[in-house]
Amino acid sequence: MSSIEKSAVYDVDSSDPQQKLIDRSNMSPEAVAQIGELMSAFGQLREAEEAMSEASQQYMKLNATDMKAIHYLIICKHRDAIGTPGGIAEHLGISASATTKLLDRLEHGAHLTRAPHPSDRRAQAISITPGTYTAAIENVGRQQSRRFHAAARLTSAEREVVIRFLRETRDDITSSASD
Repeated sequence: MSSIEKSAVYDVDSSDPQQKLIDRSNMSPEAVAQIGELMSAFGQLREAEEAMSEASQQYMKLNATDMKAIHYLIICKHRDAIGTPGGIAEHLGISASATTKLLDRLEHGAHLTRAPHPSDRRAQAISITPGTYTAAIENVGRQQSRRFHAAARLTSAEREVVIRFLRETRDDITSSASD
């Protein structure tokens, strides 16, 4: 059996040879090939981000939801905002009970602290611990920030094209998911 190169999974001619999904009859072979290269690059980026995310989770010994909560608390710290269970729940799109379990787990792991809210006696103020903050910024944050450099190398016009492409891709994916 012959081996199929990894990039073939993004090649539209390989994935849809009878054009049942995408009509390419009015496109040049060069345009179809270039779109295939774009899809391949997009897939490679997704794979690299997944690998980076998994490595970050292993380094921090946290799951994806925990990492999102930690990132939220870092943003709260940077903006001098008070993190609250409600804010975390809203940010993560999880229930109050799931938030309580998450906070219990992160507090037990010495990733956050809880204190009375300074202006709302019914609420708690949630803060990231200094050790977790340092680990997240120096390791995970430094890796994640490399995306900025790639974007900075583009011209303003090129960034506008990429922004439009990413947003239209998101819109197409989300609109087709609801169809």
